[in-house]
Amino acid sequence: MADLTRYDLIVILATSGANGAKLRGVDLNHIDMSMLGMAEIKLMWANLSGAKMVRTDLTKANLSNVNLSYADLSEACLHGANLHEATLTGADLRSADLSDADLTKADLRGANLRGADLSRANLYGADCENATLIYTNIGGAKGLPTDLEAWLKDKT
Repeated sequence: MADLTRYDLIVILATSGANGAKLRGVDLNHIDMSMLGMAEIKLMWANLSGAKMVRTDLTKANLSNVNLSYADLSEACLHGANLHEATLTGADLRSADLSDADLTKADLRGANLRGADLSRANLYGADCENATLIYTNIGGAKGLPTDLEAWLKDKT
């Protein structure tokens, strides 16, 4: 049986979708998966650093412990996604839907969350140092990090 190349995987995801697929621990750094339907995909422990996932549907995806550093997730739908202990350092999350997402212990240092929806998200233990939070909806978010609370206090 032949191994799948990165190109083969992109073709499969683009033509048949990935809803509910399990791809634990795969290395997909710098891959372009923009506008794909990947609801409920399981990508635990995957390396997606520098990946382009603009407008990708990741509703209820399991992305726990995934490396998404410097990934472009602008306008992506991550509603109800599990991002527990995910690395999102420097990620572009502009206008992303992270409502009801689990961001427990996520590393969001330097992430761009401008216009993102974090309503009802779980942020216990998340690190938001130097994250851009302008126009970010945090209504009903739980466990706002101390650095985020201080930032919000300065802006009011």
